Amino acid sequence: MTGGLFRLITAVLTILGSVTLLPAVGHAQPNGSGASAPKFLKLTLDAIAPGTVTTSSDPMLTVSGTVTNIGDRVVDDVAVRIQRAAPVDSPSGLRSSLRLDQVNYEVTGPFQDVAQRLSPGQRKQFSVRIALRAGGEGASLGLTDPGVYPLLLNVNGEPAYGTQARLDDARFLLPVLGLPAAGGEAGGATEPVPAPADATPVATTLIWPLADRPRMVAGRPGSVNGQAELLDDELAVSVGMGGRLEQLVAALESVAPGRERGVASSVCIAIDPDLVSTVQTMTRGYRVLASPSDPEGATREGTGAASAQAWLDRLRALAGSMCTVALPFAQVDVSALAAVNDPGLSARALLAPADVVDAILGTRSLRGVGLPDSGSIDDPAGQLLRSHGYGTAVLASTAVTSDDAPSDTENALTSAPVTLEPGVVVGGEQAAPDVVRVPGVSIDAPAAAPATTDPALRVTTFDIWSATALAAVGSNPPTPSFTPSKVRFDVTNDSRAARLQDALGAIAWTALNPAPDRPRSQLLMPPQQWGANREEGIALLKQIELLTRNNLASPRSFTDLVAQAPDPRPFTLEYLPRAAQDAAPERFVAPIHAQGARITELMRALVELPEAELTPHAFMTPAREDLLRALSLSDRRTDDDTQADLHAQRRIDQATRELDNMFASVSVLPPGGVYTLASEQSPLLLVARNELPVAIRVQFRIEAPAETNITDIGEQLLPPSGTRSFQIPTEVSDSRKLVIPISLTTPDGVALGEPTSVSVRSNAYGQALAIITACAGILLLLLAGRRLWRRFRGQPDPADEEFERQ
Repeated sequence: MTGGLFRLITAVLTILGSVTLLPAVGHAQPNGSGASAPKFLKLTLDAIAPGTVTTSSDPMLTVSGTVTNIGDRVVDDVAVRIQRAAPVDSPSGLRSSLRLDQVNYEVTGPFQDVAQRLSPGQRKQFSVRIALRAGGEGASLGLTDPGVYPLLLNVNGEPAYGTQARLDDARFLLPVLGLPAAGGEAGGATEPVPAPADATPVATTLIWPLADRPRMVAGRPGSVNGQAELLDDELAVSVGMGGRLEQLVAALESVAPGRERGVASSVCIAIDPDLVSTVQTMTRGYRVLASPSDPEGATREGTGAASAQAWLDRLRALAGSMCTVALPFAQVDVSALAAVNDPGLSARALLAPADVVDAILGTRSLRGVGLPDSGSIDDPAGQLLRSHGYGTAVLASTAVTSDDAPSDTENALTSAPVTLEPGVVVGGEQAAPDVVRVPGVSIDAPAAAPATTDPALRVTTFDIWSATALAAVGSNPPTPSFTPSKVRFDVTNDSRAARLQDALGAIAWTALNPAPDRPRSQLLMPPQQWGANREEGIALLKQIELLTRNNLASPRSFTDLVAQAPDPRPFTLEYLPRAAQDAAPERFVAPIHAQGARITELMRALVELPEAELTPHAFMTPAREDLLRALSLSDRRTDDDTQADLHAQRRIDQATRELDNMFASVSVLPPGGVYTLASEQSPLLLVARNELPVAIRVQFRIEAPAETNITDIGEQLLPPSGTRSFQIPTEVSDSRKLVIPISLTTPDGVALGEPTSVSVRSNAYGQALAIITACAGILLLLLAGRRLWRRFRGQPDPADEEFERQ
């Protein structure tokens, strides 16, 4: 009895403890940051209509969503309501307002019942409607002026053993370009409130990136008939119907190009050359690793050849009618590339992309404009861009500061600043510069780089707040490196519909908030590996069109943007600390530099033959691209970059092994046994083998012993995938067996293949034979002279006595 009473008291205390804790759950931190408290409900937004409010919109806001019981107990009396905060009054508020506590959302609507009870795992869809403006019957959001308003959807419920509490919420931005008419008291009506008409339309440019993580298997040199190998077949899915890259192209196809001042004129497609070259190889058939973690393992036939061809054809059609610009190869880390300091790798990453894109898509892309994936570069990277003919770099606004307008305090310098010359203002008002200029460096541009008479590098900046909002649109949203740490949070806690709303609000904010210290211009920059789908992309494009129709924005081409004139104020270039944290690790710099140098050494020895199908450039370029892919910033915006490091290290190792094989493929065939020379001046016969599919120039390195004199035959050409015999003029002055070390090198003296040795024996007797021959000759002369002397004196020779007796 005592034990049973004890168990009863324990159970009661447990229940009371649960009741005490639950109110704290109701005040969870925004976006789920209060993760230490138990979670009972998950609120997800499915749709918001209208997404952008105008004078012709429905006067009622409709929010649809789903409530899911993710806890371990029943929740009763589930209800939701809408709340509104004051309009966003600063660019940073586009992000910080999403972290406001619910008490800051002072305008509240009534609770609306969703479900009487939700069991664990059960979900229920709902729809909430509320008037935008006051004046009619019922509650409203009380909107009076255009602006961008933070809204909160709050869900309450009563978990078992607990009390009624706020169990989750969802936040989003509502852009209001104008207010529709609303019903008034006694049947009256309020007039529509139009958008501000006294401000200059915002000159708007949108970059539309098409990029993907590197997919090619490393360590595969170029060939004529060989099929490419990919790590997986995910790219086939991405370019196929409904895939990520297919939907990005489909969204662009919804914009009618060619219309004067249309939305299409404001868009520039930024294309990763690694992506389009990989897709092009897929069209010819390709193989896929059976296991991506085993690069040397079995492969299977790829399935995306037809999808790749269809996607490329559609992209070619777009590129022919819209602005295009090439991204650095494989989203390479330009600062890490500058640290590697290899001319061949730099040229492939920065000079080749535009030519690759143009050749595949049949277009002429914009030249001399660099779009580093990080949005922030250090001084050596700026010098590298300028030395390769880049006149303009596109960077985050916080990556450039001036004395009178310092950057966010979260973004302190991590390297010595570069004092900038006057910048360039983009847009109609000379207020805050969008473009600045970095002083040039005393580095001669390579021959392949475009000639330039201006040594300065200009920097076009984009707004980090709209860029952060655009990055959150779609699947797998990253938080960019340039987003300040004080407003960084996991955006995946928000639904896709909410994240799209935030981007629509960010695009509209500058147009709705004119100020003397802000330019009437904006460059919209999504992340290069963007996850927006077709519907989301179309919604963003329509937002620009809607702003244009309301005279709040005017489309501006990317070409016009980068062609603006300088601003007279000095600026400083900063390398943001988070960009340095997300960069390719420094430990990769030395091995990539070493392998890049080996590629250059081998390239100098290879020879292009008119009759050969494969050129040295086509053969060696994949090796350079492998090293560049190891420096890619793709998938590095995560708290754990272990996988990115693993893939990069694997690429470096595979490229190193392949280069080892290339150098070992050119060698001298070791002769069997002892090589016997017919005479002391007989030539030495050697056979050299070249297993490479391209011709190569070589030299013999022969360490001749003192007893031999071997003539240097100079540079020789070895045919592709073949052997060649050589006669090396040789003189041997010793009949002993001699060991002669022999190896091959490039004309620059770089060793090729494994060294070998030749054992040589000459049939000549050398110095001893010469002495014996001389002595025999002298003896013969003496004997002949003796006989002649005796005959002259008439004395018979004793040697003839035997013949005379016979």
